[in-house]
Order: sequence, then C-alpha cells, then structure tokens
Amino acid sequence: MNGYFDWNATAPLHPAAREAWLEASARFWYNPSGLYREGAEARERLEECRERAAGLLGCEPGAIVFTSGATEADNAVVRWVAGQGAAPVVVSAIEHPAVSEPAAAWLGERLRSWPCGADGLADLGWLADFLGRQRPVLVSLMAANNETGALQPWREAAELCARHGVRFHCDAAQWCGRLPSDGLGGCDFVTVSGHKFGGPKGVGLLKLPAELNGFRSFRGGQQEERRRAGTENLPGVAAMLAAWEAAEVLVSDAAAMPAEPRDAFEARLASAVPDIEVLSRRVPRLWNTSLLLVPRGPNVKWVARLSRSGFQVSTGSACSRGGGASEVLTAMGIPAERTGAALRISSGWSTGASAWQALAARLMALSDEIG
Repeated sequence: MNGYFDWNATAPLHPAAREAWLEASARFWYNPSGLYREGAEARERLEECRERAAGLLGCEPGAIVFTSGATEADNAVVRWVAGQGAAPVVVSAIEHPAVSEPAAAWLGERLRSWPCGADGLADLGWLADFLGRQRPVLVSLMAANNETGALQPWREAAELCARHGVRFHCDAAQWCGRLPSDGLGGCDFVTVSGHKFGGPKGVGLLKLPAELNGFRSFRGGQQEERRRAGTENLPGVAAMLAAWEAAEVLVSDAAAMPAEPRDAFEARLASAVPDIEVLSRRVPRLWNTSLLLVPRGPNVKWVARLSRSGFQVSTGSACSRGGGASEVLTAMGIPAERTGAALRISSGWSTGASAWQALAARLMALSDEIG
C-alpha cells in the first residue's frame, strides 16, 4: 500500500470490517424483517448498529437511515427537496456530483449556486447575504472537499441556517473517518459513505431531521421505518460501523493525523519544480490531501507514468464528469486550459513519510521526463 495515494476515492477494507462482515454473514444472514426468532435477532443487531452510528454523529438513532452509500443518500435528499414547493435551493459550487448533478436535473430554476473563493472555501458572506433576502428550503455544503481537501465552514453554515429557519444538508463522505464525526449530527441532513474509511463498498447512511415526516427514498417495502425500501444490508452495515469506529479511535488523537509528511512533500516539490502549484494550500485542509496543478502535459499522462512506477494517484474525483476536477477548479477561478493539469494525491492512516518522499522524487523526475 506504500504507493497508494487515492484514499479519497476509496480505502482498503479494514481488518475489523472484514471480520464484522464475515460474522454478520454467518450469524445474522436472516432477513431483519422476518417475524421468526432468527429474523428478530438480525433486526436487533441492525438496531445496535443504528445506535452506534448515532453515537458517532451525535444524534438520535431514529434519525439514521442505512443506504447503499453517499450517492444514494445525496440523491434522496435532493429528490425530497425537489418536491417541497417552489422556494429556492442553495447548493455550493464545489459539491460532489452526487449532489450537483441531481440538483441540476431536478431543481431547474430553483437552484442557486453558492460561490467559493480562489482558496476553495465556500463564501460565508454570500450565504449570510442570501439568507437575509430569501428563505430557501435547503442549503447544501460538504464538510470537506473531495478534491482539494479544503475544510468547509459547515458548522458556521449550519448555525446560519438554523437562525433563519432553513434546513441544512452536509455531505460528510470525506470528513468521517478522517476527522472526528461528533457534532455532525447537529446538521439536519448528513450523508456518509462506508468505503471512504475502510468499510465495504455499497453501504452508507443518511441522517434525517428527527421530526421530518413523510420522507421516502426507495418505495416498495416497509424497511427503515418506510423511509428506504429494500432488504437491509446487515453485513455491510456491521462492517461499516466496525471500520468507522476503528477510524474514530485513530482520529481522536491529533498525532494520528499528521499533516507534516504531506507538507514536507509539497515543500520539496515547490523547491524543485517551481511550476507545480498546490491548490488550497493556505487554508485548513484534510491532513491527507494535496491537489496539484502540474506544469507540463495532460494529467492523464502523469497518472499513467506514476502507475507504471507503482504509484496510484487520480486526476480528481472519480465521479466528476469527464474524469477530472474541472467543476471544482472552475468554481475556484482556475482557467479552463489548466483544469486538465490536476493531480489529486490522497494518503491514508498507514501512509508513511517515506512513501510521500518517494512520490515527490518520482514527480520531480517526471517533470524532467515530460518536459
């Protein structure tokens, strides 16, 4: 794993998640909706997982709906808000496509884009001004950007929305498992993805406002208190919670989230290859993320050559249209001719300083080769 620098796309399965998945698959494979004893036992384990998830976020267990991941959960929130009258909906310009694409498709003229600055941070002043003039039905802002790593002012935005009586949605897919999750439960809607922090793919959750009535995602069954039809993925849920809890133990200690290896990597690159630009460098970021603009050649050429050298990096979000970081970069004011130069480097808890330095050395050599 020393050459793997695409943790923001997906994390390797945590051993605790694997163990939990195997146990749940062997002992609790029955349908949690079954009326017989074994089904009730599976249901009891599912509700125990719901309580653990609520404890991590800091909310009531009844607010948790298990989903197939953050994309489903984000789509469900946007679909719900699309049916809530004609009031505007505010979505930040740097949201993941799981939010921005359904918003563009379903909200039409109701959609208001919340701009960010050149540093990649959503402009709180803009939001305060907007809320002083209009009352949207929802405001959506991610907790941490999946491409730049910039930590967004979600707490301040949630407080602003609460003062104006506006519901607030926070996509926390990149935050959970990398920074402490407690406090996120104070947001009205929260979306989480299990595979970002070592859980299996295909499982996540949606935190809803406790008092929200009539919310329905998938239809076709009574599961999840009629809020999301479909047989619950108990092994996936159990594995997700095991990985999440293991990650929370790590991130509760600031020393376990060292930004120094990333910072040293960036400093070495800046001194050796002055044309390389680090985006959002001067604002608080996830400790594991570095978004670079390389000086020469398309980013896919760099990705391919790094891959042949045993390093896995990306061009941005795996879910971005066209495979690049263009939506985020455009919102930050990066010229169109430079948006194809982005390389996203993202590490994990097990990535050592030596791996960062090896990657820096290879990038420096590539700069000469491609140049």
